[in-house]
Amino acid sequence: MAGYGRGGRGAALFKLLEEPPRAPGAQARESETSAETGQQRSSPPQPGHVPTGRGQHLAQLYQQMQQAKPGEAGAAPQASPSRPAGRGLAALGAAGAAPFGRGIAALGQQPVSRPGATPSPPRLSDSPPQESQVQKVTPHHGQGDDQTAGVTQQMGKMTVGANGHISPPGRNGHVSPQEGKKTPEYSAGVTHMKPKPEPGTAGKPFAAAANYIRIQVPDHAIWQYHVSYDPPIDNRRLCIRLLYEHSEVIGRVRAFDGAILYLPKDLGNKVTTFKSIRRSDEREITVKVQQTRTLESKDCVQLFNIIFRRVLKILDMKQVGRHYYIPGRSVPIPQHKLEVWPGYIVAVQEYSGGLMLHTDASHKVLSNETVLEQMRELYRRNKNTFKEECTRHIVGTIVMTRYNNRTYRVDDIAWDKNPMSTFQYHNSEEMTFADYYRKTYEKEITDMGQPLLISRPKKSEQREQQKRGGGLEVICLIPELACTTGLSDDMRADFRVMKDLATHTRITPEKRHQVMLQYLDSIRSNPDALAELTNWGIRLDNDILPVNARQLPMEKIFAGNNVSFMAGPQADWGRDLGRARVLTPVNLNHWMVIATKRDSSKAQEFLNTMSKVCPQMGIKCEMPMTFELQDDKTQSYISLIRDRINPQLQLVIAIFPTSRDDRYSAFKKLCCVEAPVPSQAIIARTIGQPQKLRSVTQKIALQINCKLGGDLWHLDIPLKGLMTVGIDVFHDPSRSGRSIGAVIASMNKVMTRWYSRCCFQDPHQELIDGLKMCLTAALKKYHDVNHELPGKIIIFRDGVGDGQLAVVAEYEQAQFTSCFAQFGADYMPKLSIVVVQKRINTRIFGVLQGSRMDNPPPGVVVDHTITRRDWYDFFLVSQHVRQGTVSPTHYVVVYDTSTLKPDHMQRLAYKLTHMYYNWPGTVRVPAPCQYAHKLAYLVGQSLHKEPSLELSDRLFYL
Repeated sequence: MAGYGRGGRGAALFKLLEEPPRAPGAQARESETSAETGQQRSSPPQPGHVPTGRGQHLAQLYQQMQQAKPGEAGAAPQASPSRPAGRGLAALGAAGAAPFGRGIAALGQQPVSRPGATPSPPRLSDSPPQESQVQKVTPHHGQGDDQTAGVTQQMGKMTVGANGHISPPGRNGHVSPQEGKKTPEYSAGVTHMKPKPEPGTAGKPFAAAANYIRIQVPDHAIWQYHVSYDPPIDNRRLCIRLLYEHSEVIGRVRAFDGAILYLPKDLGNKVTTFKSIRRSDEREITVKVQQTRTLESKDCVQLFNIIFRRVLKILDMKQVGRHYYIPGRSVPIPQHKLEVWPGYIVAVQEYSGGLMLHTDASHKVLSNETVLEQMRELYRRNKNTFKEECTRHIVGTIVMTRYNNRTYRVDDIAWDKNPMSTFQYHNSEEMTFADYYRKTYEKEITDMGQPLLISRPKKSEQREQQKRGGGLEVICLIPELACTTGLSDDMRADFRVMKDLATHTRITPEKRHQVMLQYLDSIRSNPDALAELTNWGIRLDNDILPVNARQLPMEKIFAGNNVSFMAGPQADWGRDLGRARVLTPVNLNHWMVIATKRDSSKAQEFLNTMSKVCPQMGIKCEMPMTFELQDDKTQSYISLIRDRINPQLQLVIAIFPTSRDDRYSAFKKLCCVEAPVPSQAIIARTIGQPQKLRSVTQKIALQINCKLGGDLWHLDIPLKGLMTVGIDVFHDPSRSGRSIGAVIASMNKVMTRWYSRCCFQDPHQELIDGLKMCLTAALKKYHDVNHELPGKIIIFRDGVGDGQLAVVAEYEQAQFTSCFAQFGADYMPKLSIVVVQKRINTRIFGVLQGSRMDNPPPGVVVDHTITRRDWYDFFLVSQHVRQGTVSPTHYVVVYDTSTLKPDHMQRLAYKLTHMYYNWPGTVRVPAPCQYAHKLAYLVGQSLHKEPSLELSDRLFYL
């Protein structure tokens, strides 16, 4: 019987995307489908609504339940006689059955962050944003009579997407509260969180330690108060001074951040009011201290972080950004005009193993050059495009002003302003920037013609300014008084700079352990710092935390001609791969090589070496068409390639004399967008050393084989019907906040074939809309290749911070799930969403004899004690490093409907770190995440357009 129950799926899969993808809640046009038993599927499934089957039956049943009177809860709805009842309908017809299925559940309340007010350099008022430019984030509640129609409609189409006009939470994972609605709920996009599973057991035990220190806290209560000022005060230091004038009442043991006050005692009244005098204008200020709640010590994470930040200040450390550093111990690197400040990363958090202090060594790289000196150097290089070069090199960077050790992000350059421009001081006095810095910081500005750097406030600060009714203020900085922080792209590309920096920043595990012990000793040897902790009853352990870890089994690598070998103790099989054939070779029959006349001899040596190494890997290599250019102009390369491209051409190789971004971007844009053909760019210096030419050529040949659609190796992955997806986002600061999302999906069982799509996000646009279309296209392609849809989908989501975990778990998963309904009402694969975090401060050490610390081997996993208390997560060390301390990768399973055990999820993540074809070894993240990063970076940096779909089934972005 076609179209009824499970039989309806086969009918739905016979049509190929006749209807465009629709948004959740939209009506699909009615279409009749028919199928015969045993008929072979010849086309991929169709997005569209199947009018019959289980989905519509449940919808009709639910509508009848809603029409029942409130007092007739026992009346069972009658099923339609024209539809056969499938299994499960009898239970739904029971008296009092809940109308909501497993997809409808309430979500917990999201925390609301409180932007703090901090002193800042002079600001210029900008015009306030228009109403249409302000994005309002409103939580949408999933219960109530006004939403039942939307839920009914979704059940009728078996769509799990969010109904109505749900707005996602903000980027930081916080939801703005609404009057009378304190718990944001999503009617369809509901978190499917299993209870935190038991730790895995696979692998052998491994003795390890982590950079966490246990904290012992007292059992007595702590009182939290909210402090407000009338009239309001924005200056945080003034807020603290006015409150601390009443120390005889509040006491000397306190913690205050400008708005929230913690005390180890009860003031006795719900509201306590003080009167203070502001010295600047002798105005009376009313300080109102209102008790908000009483906390147990173990719940005072925010308080303990305030206390430990105060301890760092007592130890004479300076806050730069989020961390604290010791300027007195700075290490100069004069040959590169840099200096390194050592410091600490300190944070208190509640983990699975209890309350702990997370600490690590940190280093801040500062330039000894001011931004003004960099501008002068750019002007000396190119006077004609000076402003454009300044924008490219300076806008988007982080600078530090040494007079207050604060960091700012440069958002723009005000060429029409200079230090003699005026602004309105807080006492309504007109003052020049030069006078302000002279009076406030005793800094004399020498160049009065330099432009000003513009730093716009963060979104939280913008919202606070709008609440106060003022215009949008921007911070103006003097280039002469600001220096850049971190490393530029040019510095990262300079081997000598990175080598000299690594001497000071890449410290060994044993030295990192000693740094943490020194931090503990500095607290104990400082009476004031020790008293700060003792007054609150805080005690620290004497050493870092020992952890019982596990080492996963070593993986076997399968190459061509049924050759296999083990990955090795360092997870590096480059030597074995050099002696084996590739898994799926693609012969080079029609290809072309372009080089300048100066590099023609290097190009010839490269081709001779290619003809030797390719046959050893099983690749037949015919001689290419070679072209010699008289100059290295970008237009010369582009014109020649455009004239010679033809349908038979497999590959274009361009040998560039030097590395230039504009030339590389033009080359890639031509070969990836305008005239799609796999391409390879080579810098002449790379193939200019005869002693390294063979190994370099071998790596290039492997990369070319991947770009042509070949496979290099594979692992044994026992899961059937599995599609793994990698998602990453690239943010382009030079293009006004435009972001690029990349989606990479596996197309076969052994995860060697990948399908890629990307999408663009403009400001004030949801990126998830584009990611949904990419996932839908990947599912269609999977069906084209395998003639069936995947039964399990595991999405590895990169580029997500801690504050966005709830957004991915609640909002994004609902949007991803809505894609499945487009392929038939009965298609509901098992879905898991795993957030991959590599920029973390957790370090895992291997404990040797004598309590010495070393790097753990690849495959070490920790899934207890230091994991999150409320999330299903684990740490995995997947790669071997030869310098410094290895960094684990943090995996957080934010959504999971699969039946995979923690052992299976951990083994799969580890296996996928072996599948990145650009390196014959393991990488930090699963291969689909790394591929997504490469694609997003290529599109964001060079292409700025979506690549041609003709290349979507190849690894053209390597």
